[in-house]
Amino acid sequence: MSDHRSPLSRRDLLTGAAAAAAAAVTATPARLLASTSDWRVDLMAPTWAGNGSMLGMPFEKHATVRFAVVGTGLRGRSVLSELLAIEGVEIVAVADIAPEKAQRAVDMCTKAGRKAPEVYTSGERDFERLVQRNDVDFVYTATPWQWHTPVMLAAMKAGKHCGSEVPISLTTEQAWELVETSEKTKRHCLMMENCCYGNSELTVLRMVREGVFGTLLHAEAAYLHDLRAILFENRDEGLWRRFPHTQHDTNLYPTHGLGPVAQYLGIHRGDRFDFVVSMSSPEAGLTEWRDAHEPKDSAKWKESYKAGDMNTSLIKTAKGRTILLQHDVVNPRPYSRLNNLQGSKAIFNDYPARLYIDGAPGGERWTPLSEFKGKYEHPLWTAVGDLARKNGGHGGMDFIMAYRLVQCMREGLAPDFDVYDAAAWSVPYALCEQSIRKGSAPVKFPDFTRGAWRTSTAPQGPSIAAG
Repeated sequence: MSDHRSPLSRRDLLTGAAAAAAAAVTATPARLLASTSDWRVDLMAPTWAGNGSMLGMPFEKHATVRFAVVGTGLRGRSVLSELLAIEGVEIVAVADIAPEKAQRAVDMCTKAGRKAPEVYTSGERDFERLVQRNDVDFVYTATPWQWHTPVMLAAMKAGKHCGSEVPISLTTEQAWELVETSEKTKRHCLMMENCCYGNSELTVLRMVREGVFGTLLHAEAAYLHDLRAILFENRDEGLWRRFPHTQHDTNLYPTHGLGPVAQYLGIHRGDRFDFVVSMSSPEAGLTEWRDAHEPKDSAKWKESYKAGDMNTSLIKTAKGRTILLQHDVVNPRPYSRLNNLQGSKAIFNDYPARLYIDGAPGGERWTPLSEFKGKYEHPLWTAVGDLARKNGGHGGMDFIMAYRLVQCMREGLAPDFDVYDAAAWSVPYALCEQSIRKGSAPVKFPDFTRGAWRTSTAPQGPSIAAG
């Protein structure tokens, strides 16, 4: 296969990526109501074209799942290592703007005893050639955020199922375009939210399904992680992940906390996110880190940081349940996703993982979640947990996520989460910014399912039978 386009320099690519990021996240969503005087009016959905829903749609069965990976930096190679440890997987192609990173991915495959994948490194849009291959079942993208939507759209239009690192989109319009394209092409468009597959998260999910929590009332979700050093590095994520902080005041990374909470609450399976109210603290973390660590001749001194350090939002669901959502990656703190759940019979708080059940012996005292895992640990973890801890990142959840995707595709099952989940979990990036601009006014969530959430019985999250 050949490409007659001239290769771009790394500087051109990075400059283009930064420009694309700014354009993508500042675009005005075309489907917002022209008048926002009444926030209770839903965001306008596109005209229903009769394309059908992706809720509960199974994959076709694949004896071997053939993957292409777009983006072979740190995260892309981490995903690749997990896929290479799973039976019934073939890596047929990889793409990256940096040939040396793509070659590292090739070397990983050959060292694992697999055939070398074909390489696509002829510029930032060479993934458009890759997705045209007739031997790809699933395109996995681990690129910088602004490229997630373009890669997914290209993959679906070429007839491929696809999955993206988080978030899947940066604007409401992008989210709708992904939903519409998935429905039209009948290709799954998934956000690969690894935190939904953590041991604690799946244990709590099983306890929810078995009624331990009673009536669910409130949840808390967050991404609280000190990334200051990473954001200022002159490599990897430091080349692009700091720039959204210069452009937007919002929750820049909502999905790691929100995904697990959404599966506890059955979002799009009888409930949905209704509206959000958001506010941000002042900015200090990035400026003070730069002042203390960057040389005075650094170009970073020209940057001005717009995002408040701590973004705090409240989401109300259609059933009246509440969710606290937070984001802070620029201050000193231990890592936390909050991951809290309050029901009428029990409460769960994470970091550390602990549970209190009404009427339990010992009075009002926390019990470590580990004491409940003998009864409630999810079968995926009991089945392949040892392999996950050995081969998977983030405590093994990354391997469980990859294993479950392959399992669903090989057995012809519906995926654990769908394009509607991906859109709803990602869209706070845009909606929280709108709320802040309006003085922390409520902003409605789009109903990406167009009302199907009311009656949907589609599965969400791996069933207890999965293993």
